[in-house]
Amino acid sequence: MTTDNMNDDTPLAGGIDRRKILLGSLSTAALSLAATRPALAQQAVQKPDEGHAGVGRQAPDAPRTAAATVAQHRVEVPGPNGVVTAGHPLASMAGLRMLMQGGTAADAAVAVMSVLNVVEPWASSIAGNGFATCFEAKTGKVTALAFAGAAPRLLDDNATNADLTAGPKAVVTPGAFGGWIELARRYGKLPLATLLEPAIGYARDGHPLDPSIARTIARQKEVLAKYPTTAAIFLPGGNPPSAYSMFKNPPLARSFQALADAETAALKGGASRDKALMAAYDYFYKGPIAQEMERFSAANGGWLRAQDMADYKAQWLDPVATNYRGLDVICSPLTSRTGLETCEQLNLLEGFDIGSMPADSPQALHLIAECIKITKADVYRYAADPASSPTPVSTLISKEFAEQRRRLIDPAQAIIFPAGADIGGARLTPHPQGAAKRVPGDTTNISITDGEGNAVGVTTTLGGGFGACVVMGETGMLCNNGLRSGSTAPYRNHPNFVKGGRIPLLGNCPTIVLDKGQFRMVFGTPGGETIGQTQFQHLINIIDRKMPVQAAIEAPRLALDADPGFYTPGAAVTLQLESRFPVETVAGLQALGHKVASVGPYAIGSIQAVLMSAQGTRIAGSDPRRMGYAVGY
Repeated sequence: MTTDNMNDDTPLAGGIDRRKILLGSLSTAALSLAATRPALAQQAVQKPDEGHAGVGRQAPDAPRTAAATVAQHRVEVPGPNGVVTAGHPLASMAGLRMLMQGGTAADAAVAVMSVLNVVEPWASSIAGNGFATCFEAKTGKVTALAFAGAAPRLLDDNATNADLTAGPKAVVTPGAFGGWIELARRYGKLPLATLLEPAIGYARDGHPLDPSIARTIARQKEVLAKYPTTAAIFLPGGNPPSAYSMFKNPPLARSFQALADAETAALKGGASRDKALMAAYDYFYKGPIAQEMERFSAANGGWLRAQDMADYKAQWLDPVATNYRGLDVICSPLTSRTGLETCEQLNLLEGFDIGSMPADSPQALHLIAECIKITKADVYRYAADPASSPTPVSTLISKEFAEQRRRLIDPAQAIIFPAGADIGGARLTPHPQGAAKRVPGDTTNISITDGEGNAVGVTTTLGGGFGACVVMGETGMLCNNGLRSGSTAPYRNHPNFVKGGRIPLLGNCPTIVLDKGQFRMVFGTPGGETIGQTQFQHLINIIDRKMPVQAAIEAPRLALDADPGFYTPGAAVTLQLESRFPVETVAGLQALGHKVASVGPYAIGSIQAVLMSAQGTRIAGSDPRRMGYAVGY
């Protein structure tokens, strides 16, 4: 398996995986129970005590009332007044605090993102990048927000992929904080100082470090140790922090406090809420933080300059969408490639009755894999920063295009990884020159609804684990490393090749589903090049299989991996299956011509979702594959 699908619970060499211990214990218990069943079956079954309600064999917690099978391992979380599901329990609670103080879903999203910067630092940063998708209940309108920074103007496009993966040269212009401010300006109510308060406390005073984060830091100790500003935070005393130790980031606390103080000072001076938020924005993008980032970058051979930050602006955009089985699925637009992927995959699959097939059948998984394969070929051929190259978006997400491309699917045989479709001769089929293997994407997702019925989904990222891996001077902030191969194309004749001023593509794709204009679901996932694949399968579980939200999240998944990558026609494709699929399924897929590899039982993606039930209630689910958590009130 490749590192793309390594979960943050993947053990270190020689280490112990807590899930393996748990699953091993459960297996032992199951074997012991099986051995005793004959004896139990011979015992007379007593009648329950019918004289007292809730007593005896019929009590809700009586062992004999338990279900024979378990479809999910976490409870679904109701939220009549609001619900937050995010990648860490403390982040989810920070969002809920904002809702309980009268804030909106957008307010909660900013609070959640700021806390994730502290508690999930390998995947989240105020200086990272991302996308948001927002549903406004009073208008029924869905909008998309892109907060992805461009490559610095001084970038040398002859740089090695190593330079573009880690270190000062790997830094992308920070985009996330601009997104935070735009969300707060358009849809928020609370002051920025209130939104940042939980994160400031955790960064200043510390929080117990999750074991998975401790392992991730230890796994990347060698590269983190190269940069003194990074080592000072993540390797105190030269060693990775231990699990459950109090982890702090004092420089980040000071930066967050300075941003809050900039807003507060503007309000005290008589500024409106909007102008006060922009005072904090200017402090970051035109003031002391931009100046410190430029100082550090220039002193260490990096390309980021204050002008790159001053030129940046988050963008409100029209989302991309398709209608699948009567529901509107609304996704992130370019410079996310995954919105295009989600729409084309659904359009391809709509020609098959996937809901009538058993979820673990080779036939169903084969069709899903082939739809992913064709879509990857098409999207990777054309997707790019719209400012650099026109992309045939309307064609790629059209039903007519899907009908043509569906003809490639052979229900009885896996096809080789194809070239992308010729769309009006728009671009020649690429032939990569020394294509580099892409690196994993480390990302996190947030899904929120508030008491007014608004919904916000956000997927934010640092690119690879810890992004560029270098803390920018005294800011306490890590930046996205989206210049690396994978986020950018590995050959010069592609418009997504790395270039100064060009925005590299992201996989982020928070998605909203509407039913005749009414809110049905908000969801998303991390996972790099598996994001679109994971979200595709989640939609199948919800729409075609009509599964409850938590069961849909926990159901086993597949993911395609391509060597050397999805940019390359004819690439060797491996179908990765979570190990919970039956051996008969694996054999059936191999018989259809798939190269199959088994990965961990809970290894692919990490969905956070809020679903409107058939009864009109909002129910949240959170993925056990990482440390996500849902809370509501």
